[in-house]
Amino acid sequence: MGIYLNPDNVNFKETLRTEIYVDKTMMIQTMNHFIDTGNKFICVSRPRRFGKTIAQNMLAAYYSKGCDSREMFAPLKIGKSEEFGRNLNRFNVIIIDLNSEYQNTNDKEHLIEILSNKIKKEMRREYPQADIPDEYSLAESILEIYSVTGKAFVILIDEYDVLVREQASEDLFASYLSFLNGLFKSNTVRQAISLAYITGILPVVRDRVQSKLNNFEEYTILDAQELAEFIGFTDQEVQTLCVEHGLNFDECKSWYNGYRQHGFEIYNPQSVVKALSRKKCKSYWSMTSTYQVIAERLRDNFKGTRDSVIRMLAGEEADVRVASYMNTLTDFATRDDVFTYLMHIGYLAYDEENETCRIPNREIWQEWEFAVAVVDEYEETDRIIKASKELLAATIDGDEDAVAKALDESHIHVTSNRSYNNEDALQSAIYLAYLYAINKYTVIREATVGKGFADVVYVPLKETEPAMIIELKRNDCVESAMDQIKEKRYFDPLSHYKGNLLFVGINYDEKKKTHTCKIEHYVKG
Repeated sequence: MGIYLNPDNVNFKETLRTEIYVDKTMMIQTMNHFIDTGNKFICVSRPRRFGKTIAQNMLAAYYSKGCDSREMFAPLKIGKSEEFGRNLNRFNVIIIDLNSEYQNTNDKEHLIEILSNKIKKEMRREYPQADIPDEYSLAESILEIYSVTGKAFVILIDEYDVLVREQASEDLFASYLSFLNGLFKSNTVRQAISLAYITGILPVVRDRVQSKLNNFEEYTILDAQELAEFIGFTDQEVQTLCVEHGLNFDECKSWYNGYRQHGFEIYNPQSVVKALSRKKCKSYWSMTSTYQVIAERLRDNFKGTRDSVIRMLAGEEADVRVASYMNTLTDFATRDDVFTYLMHIGYLAYDEENETCRIPNREIWQEWEFAVAVVDEYEETDRIIKASKELLAATIDGDEDAVAKALDESHIHVTSNRSYNNEDALQSAIYLAYLYAINKYTVIREATVGKGFADVVYVPLKETEPAMIIELKRNDCVESAMDQIKEKRYFDPLSHYKGNLLFVGINYDEKKKTHTCKIEHYVKG
């Protein structure tokens, strides 16, 4: 048993002892199917706090020859699978937390040499029969042990991309590329590796690392494939946790959901755990990260970025092409590169089918709010956000003139003269004007209610807030909008909000380019 070679299972054992644990051990079954196949090189990239390290510790505890984990895994999901005993504690495992090694090494320029020597020292102790001279690389040492014992290796590297993110020196990076090349590109060493599993925040960096890792299958936050459910919490898992710990699921969902992958709704696990532990949903993201990351990229000010940001703040989606991004921290050439980067680090979510991105949830929305407030180019956007808070209060207070005036201004910000009068522009003006409502409401567009489709329904996350039904008209009158709400009984699904439900009728006059508004409290007739 060593620190790097054939570790024990203490790290995963500590995870199992935590008050809130979600069983992800069926990931082991999927990984077993990769063993000794053409897909045995796996790269998983996710934002921070998504459970990458916990998953790696789980794999180490299962595969490592340095421990006996049968009793620990037996009560878990994998323990009930036919796959359970297939590879249990069978392999030589090398586990490396590259971020910790980098941060804790004083002589960073010789990081790879120092790390390799630490691992080789453990190899000599574990396998004295193997001949491992000082001049051997780690790859050569692995091959020597394999040739003597016939025992293959599982390689686990966490934060493989830290040297990219820290913008390491050219000399250090050159030694790192040589290290990767020796481990993963040599045909002779490949036979000694049954599985390689590396994780990072960024996918494989195209301009510097790709040639050394182009045999890796990538599982990113943009396309997680069959590993989607194992990194992050799923909708069903969070529902179960909320019942067990007495937290409102709908509120939790609005705060932390939004990363849809491979048919799963994925949540930020660390934020969910903190909310469950503290019995309170709020933003925990900023405790470990910063909105300045968004602000830095907004200052790039690429064409089309600001318009897209405004729409996403209003709850809409923006088109994005992800293919051009080089997976670096420096090579940004377009808004698409910026948005793709922000998706990889968790500040946007991706819809692969529609090729769009969006702000995933309330927690991240607040980070965007903070970011636009400190970027000079977004001064007007910041003002719109502040105005939307006032508009929501005015609507609840029944101030019809204030609502109409706010919509006049909002309409200007989301349209050009050519599209000013189309129906989509009118709806976008509503979403923008009420964008702050995303923090307190579930927004349902073209909602199926009563005998038809209401234009917008705002369902409060807390029943102390009023629900709202908004009906839009063009070149008509607000009375017509109000009559439609009542005649088609849009209020039926929200009848339990009697006394706390608002009907909001809005008409837009194309000639005058002005809005009128009427607000009524629901009274059951």
